[in-house]
Amino acid sequence: MSATRDPLAGAADLSTRTGDPGLHRLAAGALLISFRGTTAPEWVMRGLEDGLGGVCLFGSNVAGGEQVAALVARLNQAGRPIVSLDEEGGDVTRLAYHTGSAYPGNAALGAVDDVHLTERVYRAMAADLVRCGVNLDMGPVADVNTADDNPIIGTRSFGSSPGLVARHTVAAVRGLQSAGIAACVKHFPGHGATHQDSHLEIPIVDASLDLLRERELVPFRAAIEAGAKSIMTAHVAVPALTGDRPATLSGEALTRLLRRELGYDGVVLTDALDMHAISRSVGLAEGAVLALAAGADMLCLGPLPTPEDVRHMVAHIADAVAEGRLAAERLEEAAARVERLRDWFETARTQVAEDDVAGLDAARRAVSLTGSAGPLVDPFVVEVDTPPTIAVGEVPWGVAPWLPQAEIVRVTPEEADVVALLGRARDRSLIVIVKDAHRHPVSRDLVSALLGARPDAVVMEMGLPIWRPGAGAYIATYGAARANTQAAVELLSGGPSAVR
Repeated sequence: MSATRDPLAGAADLSTRTGDPGLHRLAAGALLISFRGTTAPEWVMRGLEDGLGGVCLFGSNVAGGEQVAALVARLNQAGRPIVSLDEEGGDVTRLAYHTGSAYPGNAALGAVDDVHLTERVYRAMAADLVRCGVNLDMGPVADVNTADDNPIIGTRSFGSSPGLVARHTVAAVRGLQSAGIAACVKHFPGHGATHQDSHLEIPIVDASLDLLRERELVPFRAAIEAGAKSIMTAHVAVPALTGDRPATLSGEALTRLLRRELGYDGVVLTDALDMHAISRSVGLAEGAVLALAAGADMLCLGPLPTPEDVRHMVAHIADAVAEGRLAAERLEEAAARVERLRDWFETARTQVAEDDVAGLDAARRAVSLTGSAGPLVDPFVVEVDTPPTIAVGEVPWGVAPWLPQAEIVRVTPEEADVVALLGRARDRSLIVIVKDAHRHPVSRDLVSALLGARPDAVVMEMGLPIWRPGAGAYIATYGAARANTQAAVELLSGGPSAVR
């Protein structure tokens, strides 16, 4: 199709005061859009032909590896799109959204604290992405998780120590980029000290600039020195730096701090603009303009915006240039950085040997057992359900694949009948599984009630092991991925993980 045709011509007719197709193409090139379904809609293909920068895939776009490879091959017919997804290992996975990840997440890798293992795991994940045709991974998470009750980071972080997080962030970047997958280090300038979820509101990082430099920025500085190809912004407000504005929309954060002070000249990618911190404060279209003006190069969208929303964003960006609110040079600068990234893809992609056991090896080294479980007798398992975060989604979890001999019930803590559960567990091994119990008082109450009658029970924590009740045995997995779960059950059963 003609390069002068209006981007997204198949969408609703939303006019703009500019008739400059080159400007529209520059504006469209800044967008990383999403869609629903396992095949690319025609509006996406037309949009890519007419200049859209690329696509972000979610779990709803994935049915299997071969299907994703075919989907990406079709997208590539429309140009040179950036094709990205969130593949962090652990609880946040897109390629394994329907099964659970074969790789433990950052918390488990940080607990082991072997940078060679972290690099190996990320290189193995990169090999999976290469086979599917993806070229940018929205990871690793470089947030220093200093808030125990952080509702959005938790096991996605390598830990609470800036030095530990920094060295593993570097290892993850090396693992990904050695296979030709661009790393996108997130969430700048740091999401680990927050008590709110930016999917729902604007979280606050109450830190001075000095503290920010000593804590949050340490991993990002290390990632920049390691050559990270992209960095993702956080929709967090840092009053000492950004005032009440999210960092994504702040020139102080993206231009003065990231570009000038830290010297970063790679691609700056926003977190999804349809998250409430942006969409319900300034709106999608105005958020796009403000993020570009602040210094972002690409604007990520989740699966909610419609084709009409996307077209409106393109028009609004072009109008902002025409009105003098956004410099055309800023769009050109962003486009040049993204083009350099595309050029890197073509020279960096390599064949990577499969490493089918990297994830399980790492999970086995991370899992720990305190106390003694003894031999399992007709096990009765209570899985305490907790609501998944928006970042994780509805990824399967649980011990059923590895404890086929067990009776397993999943309960919501508010509705659980303690007496009935204890009755069913009589004369049997009782195993109680929780996720981030330290963040959920009702989960702690349920576990405490069960332990009151059964102090010999096993408690398995599949989140961060911060709350440790007195139990016969306590197992910490540092995540609920398939690899974490298999390693925990092996340890419980005296299998491979029992020998450390």
